[in-house]
Amino acid sequence: MSIRLEHIAQISSGMARDAYLSIRALNIELARIPDLVSNPTVGALRMQFWRDSVTRTLAGTPPKEPVAILLHTALKSLHERYPGSSTNTIKVWLMKVINAREQYMNDQPYPNMDALETYAENTYSTLSYLTFAALPLHSMAADHLASHLGKASGIVAVLRGLPLRAFPPPPNLHSNNAGFVEALGGSAGGRQGTVILPLDIMAECGVKEEEVFRLGADAPGLKDAVFKVATRANDHLITAREMLKNIKQGNDAGHDFEYDGHEGHQYTDSSPRTNSQFGDVERGFGVLMSALPARLWLEKLEKFDFDVFKPQMLTADWKLPFKAYSVFSRKVI
Repeated sequence: MSIRLEHIAQISSGMARDAYLSIRALNIELARIPDLVSNPTVGALRMQFWRDSVTRTLAGTPPKEPVAILLHTALKSLHERYPGSSTNTIKVWLMKVINAREQYMNDQPYPNMDALETYAENTYSTLSYLTFAALPLHSMAADHLASHLGKASGIVAVLRGLPLRAFPPPPNLHSNNAGFVEALGGSAGGRQGTVILPLDIMAECGVKEEEVFRLGADAPGLKDAVFKVATRANDHLITAREMLKNIKQGNDAGHDFEYDGHEGHQYTDSSPRTNSQFGDVERGFGVLMSALPARLWLEKLEKFDFDVFKPQMLTADWKLPFKAYSVFSRKVI
């Protein structure tokens, strides 16, 4: 279950719509690379292609590639609206997303929950920072919310992908992309399965990879491990809700932003922190709504006793557009 890009794009600021779509499309292209190649060297070359494409696009000479052209259009619009605006931070964040995707491109296990959170921060949270930069919106309150919501979304994405990573589907040999996959180093036999839960959680719950391959959802300790990982994602959602409640009341977020002072997160004394915090959040709320599918998926996961292999976990929620409208109208998470 995922919210469609056009739903978010329609409620995001029109000025940032091209940026939102290009950034998310780039993320999808990066996420697809492991499915297209089985040779790590070829995968690394594809990642380098995107690094070079980003560099050329930010320099004003995008390659003839749809994502790069759309991103160039968005950046051109930003410069026209705000002459002299710098794209240095945008480049840093784009490279951070590419590097994080490459680090775990070959299903390298997360050593612990902190590593999984870092991955989520460097991908899903950073996608929101990038979209804010295209508005432009430079707000500690918005960034802080995006950090927690992005971590929740990233953790949920890993949980949702667990069945597909453990039991990769056979390649579609009838697809028009079959030859393209092989040309990129793809394997006609598909990838070997892997369990992508954090290793410390697997050890704590007694989960063994070979038992997951043999028993699936009935593997000892698997549901407990999924519960622990899902709880961390839900904790971030709860924290974001409390923050939003405080900000609506004109109060401080309630705790410090751990990335305050990091590159791209320097906030001057003149930057709005309290008086107009909710105004900033309202302006960027369409971007924050990308966490809605994560919340709904976690609710469904609890309903099915933390069994990620349940077929119902793969079905879409036909009420999602209505729920998205309600959330956007009420400005709740």
